[in-house]
Amino acid sequence: MTKLKVMTFALPGALAAGAAVAAVALSAWWWVLAAPMALLVALAVRDACQRRHSVLRNYPLLGHLRFALEALRPELQQYFIERNFDGRPFDRDTRTLVYQRAKGTDAEEPFGTERDLYLPGGEYLVPSMAPRPVPEEPPRVVIGGPDCTRPYEMALLNVSAMSFGSLSARAVTALNTGARRGGFAHDTGEGGLSEYHLGPGGDLVWEIGTGYFGCRTADGRFDERQFAEKAAHEQVKCLSLKLSQGAKPGIGGVLPGAKVNAEIAAVRGVPEGVTVVSPPFHTAFSTPRGLVRFLARMRELSGGKPVGFKLCVGSRREFLAVCKAMLDEGTAPDFVVVDGAEGGTGAAPLEFADHVGLPLTDGLVTVHNALVGTGLRDRIRIGASGKVATGSDLVKRLAQGADYTNAARPMMFALGCIQAQRCHTNTCPVGVATQDPRRAAALDVADKADRVHRYQRATVQSALQIMAAMGVDHPRQLHPGLLLHRVDPHTVRSSAELHAWLAPGQLLDRAPASWAEDWAAADPDRFAG
Repeated sequence: MTKLKVMTFALPGALAAGAAVAAVALSAWWWVLAAPMALLVALAVRDACQRRHSVLRNYPLLGHLRFALEALRPELQQYFIERNFDGRPFDRDTRTLVYQRAKGTDAEEPFGTERDLYLPGGEYLVPSMAPRPVPEEPPRVVIGGPDCTRPYEMALLNVSAMSFGSLSARAVTALNTGARRGGFAHDTGEGGLSEYHLGPGGDLVWEIGTGYFGCRTADGRFDERQFAEKAAHEQVKCLSLKLSQGAKPGIGGVLPGAKVNAEIAAVRGVPEGVTVVSPPFHTAFSTPRGLVRFLARMRELSGGKPVGFKLCVGSRREFLAVCKAMLDEGTAPDFVVVDGAEGGTGAAPLEFADHVGLPLTDGLVTVHNALVGTGLRDRIRIGASGKVATGSDLVKRLAQGADYTNAARPMMFALGCIQAQRCHTNTCPVGVATQDPRRAAALDVADKADRVHRYQRATVQSALQIMAAMGVDHPRQLHPGLLLHRVDPHTVRSSAELHAWLAPGQLLDRAPASWAEDWAAADPDRFAG
């Protein structure tokens, strides 16, 4: 028990006891103090024992201040937004919606929108005069090209990459339990494959990063034997090779030594108590051709399961070089996950977070067009991640070329994250991003797993309702013309007009002028921006 929690009980308890003694010995007026102090003690005991709110379990009494401020949200909302007190995280409306869906309290609100519909930068989905019925069951996306013998049906919204080590064991268990209940996938992050991923039985996308955690040799290189052994787990449905992530493309992840306990060290294959820094690049390959061959080898070692890679897009020329390598080698990954620069739940250098890498829209359009233009799009599925939180976010990404989406921060909200932004200090107040067993114990797995499941289900249902309102029967019918952008107060353009969209195989026949230079310079035997 922390000192603060002890004080929470001790102070009102001592005051209650002292006032009671004074009431008996001196004057009955002392009961005016003793009674409320006793009620505070009772409330503190209730807070510490309940399982619904992690912040109250770790901070009895004091945690109620947070809920008091939340109750005042309509009055304080503009105050916080104008002063940008939330920094880069989601706006308060989005967080509130995620919390409501996780709790099962999502409801319609009166008086319509409060946003200015004429501000430049606004996005709008196009409704139809002939809406369609909402499907009874959400559609799924088949992941697996011609070289894959064990394809997987992916949900429209899944848990994005977050590692055990960054997250607590209870948080990982709750995420995977929620994924099992809802039938969606849980990306392990690059921190290795732990018993907390495997135990609940949810579908997993095992992510392999530059550190090859969980399948590394003593000197930090890729270990085929360990990889094949762990990839054979029935819960592992797909294998994802991480090239870069949205928050910090071009540099490796960092796990502070304070979080590297014996258990995490064993899962990752690293020394206990030592800060873990992932290399910025892979040692298993160094060229686009090497990347494609390595992905094919991963598929072979996994017994034919779908393989893919994740990246925050930078150079279009480099991605085209990978496409050329796929064509030359006659093989390709089964999926590509595009991580937008606006995404990322981990700590990152501020300048990388703000200035390096393409936002999700630009990266998604680039990858989709490159695959279409090289005739590879039909065999490769595209996932999108980076501030995907609502049904409308999901539909927008599908309209821009994605097949499915992943979410990280909203899943953390569903676990009870309050964005204290103490993830890197091991002092998370709600037990989500900490390896402190006392803090992590506040997170009730059963309750939070239900919230994760409810959030995902409600968000996908919202997306299906929006698509039905647009006259769309299936996500495949979505296209860029259905997403409008306000360019200035007087001009609206669709995504189809704002971006150049390639025809199937167009780069192979005759590259358009806007792509010709990059296509000609793309070299399958070297990465060069």
